[in-house]
Amino acid sequence: MSKKVLVLEDEANIRSFIVINLKRAGYETVEAGTGQEALDQLRGNPDVNVALLDVMLPDMDGFEVCRRIRAGDNHIGIIMLTARTQEMDKVTGLMTGADDYVTKPFSPAELTARIDALCRRTTGEPAAAADPGEISCPPFLLNTRNRTLEKNGQRVKLTQVEYSIVKLFMDNIGKALAREEILDAVWGKDYFGEVKIVDVNIRRLRIKIEDDPTNPTYITTVWGYGYKWGF
Repeated sequence: MSKKVLVLEDEANIRSFIVINLKRAGYETVEAGTGQEALDQLRGNPDVNVALLDVMLPDMDGFEVCRRIRAGDNHIGIIMLTARTQEMDKVTGLMTGADDYVTKPFSPAELTARIDALCRRTTGEPAAAADPGEISCPPFLLNTRNRTLEKNGQRVKLTQVEYSIVKLFMDNIGKALAREEILDAVWGKDYFGEVKIVDVNIRRLRIKIEDDPTNPTYITTVWGYGYKWGF
């Protein structure tokens, strides 16, 4: 399976540096210097696995590019690339639909590892022969073959990371899962980032599946520890 990455970065020297290292790691790359160019490139390259989006751009910012991508595609992996270190920027990127973020300056090894991990999740693993293909947990139905979720018969649009979180919960109904356990299972044991990425993704997921996200009944908090599916 080909591995293709969109690199959206307005500074040509940084973009070239990223592209060179990704090609060395075996990735095919598509380049863009503006948000609109990135959206055009994605339309022309529907086989892109991961989009690497700079935040500061000359036209629309990377958050808006992320929103527009997610409006039409929930399967592509998205990593925000930012020089900012403010907590709000990281949260904003994740809440607009990004799967991960990398803060400049970064090492090529770290960036490649993040993209590798995201590629593994977005391409998905084929269902095992003994897998019945569905996990029912009313009002939800998770289809593990096409990696989709329905609530009361209506499709819930999930990113592949969100799907992985839901599947982890449904495989462990009633079990309290530590944040670190969720991080290892969904992002991988070699993930370089911070555990708070779990909290932001849970917040985003609750908005999509809960009747009242401010009073969750499906994904509940185990204070000081993590989360579980149900009370």
